[in-house]
Amino acid sequence: MDSKKEFKIFGRYILILLVSLGNLFLFYKIFTLPTLYFSYWILSLFRETVLVNNIIIFGDSLLEIVKACVAGAAYFLLFILAMSIPLETKKRIKLILFSFMSLFFINILRIVIMAFLVDSFLFESLHMLIWNFFSTIFVVGVWFLSVRVFKIKEIPFYTDFMSIKSSIKKPKKKSPVKKSKNSKTRKKN
Repeated sequence: MDSKKEFKIFGRYILILLVSLGNLFLFYKIFTLPTLYFSYWILSLFRETVLVNNIIIFGDSLLEIVKACVAGAAYFLLFILAMSIPLETKKRIKLILFSFMSLFFINILRIVIMAFLVDSFLFESLHMLIWNFFSTIFVVGVWFLSVRVFKIKEIPFYTDFMSIKSSIKKPKKKSPVKKSKNSKTRKKN
């Protein structure tokens, strides 16, 4: 493997590490306001809705959009998956944008559905079920959809690992020297 390819692999993993710093600040910075405003806008199509800071007043109900509602960790997981496979830059950008937008719209749909159920006795149970179980399924589903749409054959981490492994040159074993019958040395007395 050439050093340029090794540098690209190393660079992708350094970028993952850098983006993870600051408790995923970047993802929350990017997605908090769009999640809040887009949820508010859709809900306002159905009932009188007021937005105050991070609280949506939906009819008689209050919805607080907290960090967990934004799903920054889910975006980060999709980012990790997209960065841990070898792709050309344009395809990687399209993959990340597609997966982020897919997750964004699923998340907005989740918030809107939960807004209609907030006064139901089922709200807490459904909220916990979606939070603990379906959130993982959403991320996995978005990733598999992205893989299918972009016809990705590589496996996150594994493809890079195998590429690096195959590039490491194993030292050649010294073949044992065979002594020929004529080359026997005799001890002299």
